[in-house]
Amino acid sequence: MSQHTFLFEIGLEEVPAQYVRNAVNQLKSLVENFLSDNRLTFVNVETFATPRRLTVRVNGLADKQTDFSEVAKGPAKRIAQDEEGNWTKAAQGFARGKGASVEDIYFEEVKGEEYVFINISEPGSQAADILQDVVSVIDQMSFPVSMHWASYDVKYIRPIHWMVALLDDQVLPLTFLNLTASNISRGHRYLGSQEVVIADANAYEAALADEFVIVNQDERKALIEQQIEQLASENKYQIDIDADLLEEVTQIVEYPTAFIGNFNDKYLALPDEVLITSMKNHQRYFYVKNQAGKLLPLFLAVRNGNAEHLDNVRKGNQKVLTARLEDGFFFVNEDKTKTIQDFQDRLAKVTFHAEIGSLQEKMARTGQIAKYLAEKWSGQLADVQTGDITRTGEIYKFDLMTGIVDEFSELQGIMGEKYALAFGEAPAVATAIREHYMPISAEGELPASQLGKLFAVSDKLDSVISFFNIDRIPSGSNDPFALRRQTSGIVRILIENELTFDWKTDIISILQTVYGIEDQERLVELQTALSQFVNDRLKAILNDQEIRYDIADAVLQSRSADILRKLAASKVLQAASEKASFKETLEAWNRILNLGAKARELNVQDVTIEESRFESDSEAALFNAAKGLEMTNDMQDNYNQLEALTPVITEFFDNNMVFAEDQTVQNNRLAILSMIAQAILTLADTSRINTK
Repeated sequence: MSQHTFLFEIGLEEVPAQYVRNAVNQLKSLVENFLSDNRLTFVNVETFATPRRLTVRVNGLADKQTDFSEVAKGPAKRIAQDEEGNWTKAAQGFARGKGASVEDIYFEEVKGEEYVFINISEPGSQAADILQDVVSVIDQMSFPVSMHWASYDVKYIRPIHWMVALLDDQVLPLTFLNLTASNISRGHRYLGSQEVVIADANAYEAALADEFVIVNQDERKALIEQQIEQLASENKYQIDIDADLLEEVTQIVEYPTAFIGNFNDKYLALPDEVLITSMKNHQRYFYVKNQAGKLLPLFLAVRNGNAEHLDNVRKGNQKVLTARLEDGFFFVNEDKTKTIQDFQDRLAKVTFHAEIGSLQEKMARTGQIAKYLAEKWSGQLADVQTGDITRTGEIYKFDLMTGIVDEFSELQGIMGEKYALAFGEAPAVATAIREHYMPISAEGELPASQLGKLFAVSDKLDSVISFFNIDRIPSGSNDPFALRRQTSGIVRILIENELTFDWKTDIISILQTVYGIEDQERLVELQTALSQFVNDRLKAILNDQEIRYDIADAVLQSRSADILRKLAASKVLQAASEKASFKETLEAWNRILNLGAKARELNVQDVTIEESRFESDSEAALFNAAKGLEMTNDMQDNYNQLEALTPVITEFFDNNMVFAEDQTVQNNRLAILSMIAQAILTLADTSRINTK
């Protein structure tokens, strides 16, 4: 069977850079699935992507589908034929449904009874015919943001303007909306031809390279990196090639040319963070340093084009950057004329959320939470000063009112730290102002200072509790206030620093003292919702740490409301699951858990155990063993204690009937088992663990 090359290009208006790579990878996956589903074998699928095109090329494509064959089993012979041997409607319908006739039926015996069978075979169709439907993958693609165009119902990342579909050198006239695929692509928007003939699927890159389009995104990225390194080497500059910025620039251009621009050195008086944010985040420029690591009044930009008229391009970029730096220069100087108190006074007039209150009110609650946690964590946060907690709570968001943060929102916290130091605040307070936002992302850096850790947890905890208190709880993919991210940040900080926090008792205390909630039903409702929300975040962390899903599920259902204990228990159980004795241990525990649940159902879990009514040595031995259990924060020790009970439990069940006729004896036994069940549940609900 001969092999072919299939090229499929979707030409669009400029796609936002952050979506390009994901989009072409999605297209690749969908095309691979289409080919597999349609029994078309292939060697591999390459991807090509620029802002104006998403392309896949299938190499080693079979010229036709693999033949299809199947043995279909139908009804039993006694149902397929009547007493006279005539075919029944059941047999006729079965044959018809398989595209066959009753003449194709044969019988085979299965487990002592004859059944109807039909051999089904279907020769493979030509690849060119099957590929007519590959455009269906366009409708299957999904994007964070999509749009309609013209009067079409279809939504896509950007309007589609052309398609190329080639099987080797043969045009496949695929149709989508009002478009018909051809062998005509388009070159660079300004430098290339409006019509570029792709003579063959394997000539794609070369044909477009002649028209100033480098379609291979990895080749484009490597070229940009090479140009940056060359300019740095020639001029003895240090240029940090940020991976995210490099990827973004790669997906903005089709034909990259890097160049150096400059700005007035008066702007070097600005904090480095303002300069870097202006260049990197706002203009997509790389900042430039000298050999000593000091910022220079230079930047490196990448244009979408060749070196022609580069001086004009440089001047245009310099003009845009200068305007932004001038804004920064103005705001920093304006901010210097004020005091922290000036900014702090404005916080009372800024609404955090209409149903929650002002920023100043949020800060006051955060300060109360911080004092509660500082006392709880006094051992781990011994260096934190009470005065610093109070002061941080008063001012830690003051920089949101500054001109520079209003203009450069990415610098919140960062400029707060710099301004706080300039205004004479304690270094610990200044650092906490910056660190309380951490982690900014799922894998972001965690706060390093003790006061920073305290306020990072406290501020996020206030946000989560406040929104839960007004019933703004995330559901599905909807999380407008980033509560999942903030909760994940809390969990990461607690785990990384081994900070204990009970999501039952501590939460209830905070709800009462900080939020003034006294209604018991509401307290339980909020505490339960918050605990479940945290469990969901912890579940993701356990998955990342490759904890078995069933063990994670079991641990999350434990009696403990402390994530450190749950994490430790998951690791202990994961290790124990490798032991030969694990199955026997869990079977004994799970029997106890079932009977412990029965004790709660009968409300006898707390009855006074009458030792005088014990009827066997094994019953007394189990009671003594249960009394000797001492569950602590050491999950390994807890497991060892409970594991040691296994033979005692087995002996008890072998020699005693739990549901004795004598009610007192029955209650005794259920109460003993309930004691052990409660101890097991400090580890996990082990009934959820698969022992097969």
